Amino acid sequence: MTHAAGPVGRDVAPPGRRSGTGVARSLHALVALVALTGVAMELVIALTGGAGTAPSHAERVVRLFSYFTIQSNLLVGVVSLLLALDPRRDGRVFRVARLDALLCIAVTGIVYTTVLRGLQELSAAGQVSNLLLHLLSPLLAVAAWGLVGPRPGVTSETVWWSVAYPLAWIAYTFVRGAVVGWYPYPFLDVGRLGYGPALVNTAVVAAVFLGLAWLVKVVDSRLRPAP
Repeated sequence: MTHAAGPVGRDVAPPGRRSGTGVARSLHALVALVALTGVAMELVIALTGGAGTAPSHAERVVRLFSYFTIQSNLLVGVVSLLLALDPRRDGRVFRVARLDALLCIAVTGIVYTTVLRGLQELSAAGQVSNLLLHLLSPLLAVAAWGLVGPRPGVTSETVWWSVAYPLAWIAYTFVRGAVVGWYPYPFLDVGRLGYGPALVNTAVVAAVFLGLAWLVKVVDSRLRPAP
């Protein structure tokens, strides 16, 4: 008797599972495309637009990559690209990176919408990249996680380790700001606000980040596994 299922020992995924993996690949690829396109546009603007308000062209590029928005979109772009290649990618370090990508891009969207929107006049290209980085990327990243995961993958350990990156960014921002006198966001500007208000504002954002992390953990445990 022959077996129509294929060669002996080969694990052939059922059609439904293959279809679900295909959807996951497409959604993660879309998130990566949006996030990395936005970053690439901002980099081109920085490289071709001279020093701008920075004291030098090199400083303008350094400032660009000092923005939490840019770092968050780079992180979610790279993580989503890896998931597009393998939607079931897993591992302790990768789980932290995935959670950080989700939380950072969500905080980016929340802070922009509630605090930063409309503070700067933008060129036509800047308006497009702004739409990609601050609105579409956060919305698509959260939607992709909700629809295709991967999950389960958030533990208490993952939550606590996810805090390391934003804390490192905060430390970098304040130390560099003290040296060069520049801060990426008005609500962190020690020169204008003083350390007290700037640190309070930072603590509020950090609390939002940690609250979202625990919320994601709860939701992650209750949604069905995906992809």
